[in-house]
Amino acid sequence: MASPSPASRLVAAAARTRLRPLGLQRRGRSRIWLDDHGWWLGLVEFPSPSWSQGSGLHVGAMWLWQDLDHFAFHVSEELSGSEHYRSDRQFTPVADELALHAQDAVQKLRTRFPDLESVASDLAAQPVRRGWFWDAWHAGVAAALVGNVSLARQRFATVLAEEPIAPWMDDAQQTTRELVAMVEDRNAVRAWALSRIASSRQRLSLSPEPIAENFGAAARV
Repeated sequence: MASPSPASRLVAAAARTRLRPLGLQRRGRSRIWLDDHGWWLGLVEFPSPSWSQGSGLHVGAMWLWQDLDHFAFHVSEELSGSEHYRSDRQFTPVADELALHAQDAVQKLRTRFPDLESVASDLAAQPVRRGWFWDAWHAGVAAALVGNVSLARQRFATVLAEEPIAPWMDDAQQTTRELVAMVEDRNAVRAWALSRIASSRQRLSLSPEPIAENFGAAARV
């Protein structure tokens, strides 16, 4: 196995110091760190520049009900462009500063998204923009999960109004139609989401979590 580059080594050391005490886990030997909340992930990535050593910083959130087999920034912010490595002495404080920014961003995400209701409210407040397919879809799912049927229908209508120019859009719109059919049954939507989250966790090789514990209470029948 090849040894990590000096920049990667320094970034990993800084991230261990700043992020591990918060409970984040490094994804293997990659530059990705995970803040696992069961049904959503906080993602911290220290991307390497294309043609040199160094690092940037990208922090965001991933909603696991999309059931993907790869990491995706559904809410994201590039906190730093590429900082280049020239020497250990020069890059050590750079790596620590990036990790410190990551630490602050993780804590802000936790404050922003403490529960499902906060996620639904945050996504509902985002502008509806044609072409931003997944933004409307996630807002619709979150609204349906908290029982906001009217808003869920509005966001799903936006999704279905998009022209399906790729097979993945056809699949997503078919899923949307299924959600529209069950949108007034909050328990059914919740069961659908929990199944998708469990599948996504398995596909991403994440450890089993008590997802339902912080995923909102089921509606009373």
